Amino acid sequence: MENNAFYVALSLLLNFDTALFQIVALSLQVSLLAVLIAAVLGFPLGAAVALWRFPGRGGMIVVLNALMGLPPVVAGLMVYLLLSRAGPLGDWGLLFTPGAMVLAQVVLVLPILAALSRQKVEELLGEYREQFVSLGMSRSRMMPTLLWDARFALLTILLAGFGRASAEVGAVMMVGGNIEGVTRVMTTSIVLETGKGNLPLALGLGIVLLTLVMLINAGVYLVGELTRRRVG
Repeated sequence: MENNAFYVALSLLLNFDTALFQIVALSLQVSLLAVLIAAVLGFPLGAAVALWRFPGRGGMIVVLNALMGLPPVVAGLMVYLLLSRAGPLGDWGLLFTPGAMVLAQVVLVLPILAALSRQKVEELLGEYREQFVSLGMSRSRMMPTLLWDARFALLTILLAGFGRASAEVGAVMMVGGNIEGVTRVMTTSIVLETGKGNLPLALGLGIVLLTLVMLINAGVYLVGELTRRRVG
């Protein structure tokens, strides 16, 4: 039966099954948008924490590092409480929509991007501090320079964040509701279809998700190689 399910899954992929690829498309849209928002917020935040000294900076670094391991269900619960009717953002009507799923993934990915970019920018600041001082550059002018110099490392961090977002199950299921044709993404569909016994669709989505993870890891490796060659 499992062999038959595998062959049917391959058939779904090769025939570009509409239902399967609608789920894939929504998954990519949600995760890409979440990572983009997290990058726009997280990279400048990480650079700012690296560059400026302020009261509570050490605590903020600890919090950012701790939030890298934030359990997805906790992130989902936080977003659910924010977006529920009784929550502060309940009037927005985002609960059980792709927007809620994007927000949940942003909550998960942003600390990763901010914490890792902070480490990289701080490392580069140590290397270039004397040059910056000799040029009389302010910290606000240092930020774009350091972020640009760290662009390859930041791309690796970005890919890692996308991997985290695209593989997420708990948070997106809590705030998205896994509604067919609306908020059903690859990870939640695999859980649902396996429970229903629809193994071909679950396997097909699993193959796509595994391929995506492999491509992300290949991208991280290639970016790392390019960085090493550039430095070397």
